[in-house]
Amino acid sequence: MNLKKSLIIAFVISAIAIIAWELFWRSQDYSPTIDDNKALWSVQRDRVTDLTPNNVILMGSSRTLFDIQLDNWENETGKRPIQLANVGSSPLPIFHDIVENTNYTGTAIVGVAPGLFFSTTFPKAEPWAWPQSRVDHYKARTYAQRINHQLSLPLQQSLALMSAGEQELDDNIDLKALLKRITFGNRIPEGMPPFYEFGEITSLDRNLQMMEKTVKDTAFANTIIEVWKFFGRVSPPPDKEATMAFFLKDVEKFKARGGNLILIRCPSSGGVRAGENQAFPRKDYWDQLVLQANVKAYHFEDYEQLKNLKCPEWSHLSVNDARFFTNELAKIMISDNAITNLKTN
Repeated sequence: MNLKKSLIIAFVISAIAIIAWELFWRSQDYSPTIDDNKALWSVQRDRVTDLTPNNVILMGSSRTLFDIQLDNWENETGKRPIQLANVGSSPLPIFHDIVENTNYTGTAIVGVAPGLFFSTTFPKAEPWAWPQSRVDHYKARTYAQRINHQLSLPLQQSLALMSAGEQELDDNIDLKALLKRITFGNRIPEGMPPFYEFGEITSLDRNLQMMEKTVKDTAFANTIIEVWKFFGRVSPPPDKEATMAFFLKDVEKFKARGGNLILIRCPSSGGVRAGENQAFPRKDYWDQLVLQANVKAYHFEDYEQLKNLKCPEWSHLSVNDARFFTNELAKIMISDNAITNLKTN
């Protein structure tokens, strides 16, 4: 068999295999998605270098990602923000990076999800290590890694089989995740309940929206709620003293060079809100943080139009409610002169 014929046969077999694998995953209700990985995050972090004082950077955990919709913010303010928030993360390492490694003097909006913001400053703890790993990747990434990311984007946007994620979720379909699902005998895995993806990136600048399935399928939403309950049982006690001290030091440095810091508290509801009220009383955590930081701050409970928003899985807003929340929050900040309205019409 000559080489040309061998190559043709190999190509045909590969094409058939890829098509079959793609069709299989689409039949399982998977669709092409953009992976919110450290490479995608680094592209947005790189944009900070060229920002002006009129810009806005968003930092925080998953509530800041889900609840602030970039299109709506841009429509209300005339300026599209840079989204640097990360799921399951403390915002402290990201804000520290901006303060220490840039000259940015614009607006920094930091979301405060109490369980993560006040969690820890221990470098190996996941809420800290996860965002720090993204900062480290941004600093160390090679040109080959940058090119590889750019080349992967068209495939991610076209093929469901490319669906993957840096987080170890139970519905990932990369090889590592598929191998982890293999069980032997009747052994029942112990630990946290199954955790499924319930949000999707809708643009390359990391706009995240809740999947409609989470809103319409109560059973699916309950699987996410079970994960929050699990975290509520096993999470270590907060380290308020260390996290406050670390953050406030950066706050003072940022303010001293002319930066505009704004704190926001996005909605939670149901059992998550009840748990936060018990573990993180507002007067002892949020109020103290705002008092000591001495910056503009916006808590959803302080506004009639926001305080009764319900989260389908107790911790994040649906797409429609996130759009409403973003619009209203931007209007409140503009009327309070916390941010500038740059709309030209």
